[in-house]
Amino acid sequence: MQKNMLMIGAAVAAVAVGGYALLGGGNRPVETAPGVTEITAQSNQSASDPSEAPDVSRVEEMTLGNPDAPVTIIEYSSFTCPHCATFNQGVYKQIIENHVETGQVHYIKREVYFDAYGLWAALVARCGGSDRYHGIVEMLYASQREWAGAQDGAQVADNLRRIGRRAGMSDDELNACLADRDMATALMEVYRVNAERDGVRSTPSFMINGRLFNNMSYGEFETAIANAGGQ
Repeated sequence: MQKNMLMIGAAVAAVAVGGYALLGGGNRPVETAPGVTEITAQSNQSASDPSEAPDVSRVEEMTLGNPDAPVTIIEYSSFTCPHCATFNQGVYKQIIENHVETGQVHYIKREVYFDAYGLWAALVARCGGSDRYHGIVEMLYASQREWAGAQDGAQVADNLRRIGRRAGMSDDELNACLADRDMATALMEVYRVNAERDGVRSTPSFMINGRLFNNMSYGEFETAIANAGGQ
């Protein structure tokens, strides 16, 4: 994960009005959608110059359940991670039903950006605000193979727009969100700070009352929740 953070940290997001430029993973070059002028935000410059620091106050914490619950679970997941999709379509729903809706757990979702596609998906998920966020997240994970498996960045962007339209947003709204370089930069900065502080190295990962866990079965979650005081 450290390698990915350093790579993305060198060029936080390539975003342009009307289209998107992909910050590739591994040794892939940056790919730009046809007809789009690339705009690249340099996070290392922001880190050295406080006047260029991103406005992280725009990044809302996405939560479910009672903030005063005895147990807090923080989920770190990537929208392009297959294991995260499996978790969100199975164990996650059990935790929500049996522990969040009963008041035992306050649940916080935090995004991890291993690649630009995951960052774009986060921009779409957040585009409709907190009221729509969790429903869009469900759609992103349920159709992950379809939208993220496209052959080029332009098609991925179109696939994400389609999901946004299903959630009730217009193309104008979605284009504005996907072209918001400042928001993309702020998301990456919040991700960097949180992941470094909590020692997140893989996805999905979970902080349960301040203790880090890797992906687990539902039974293991029940034990961890009980041990953390959520009996």
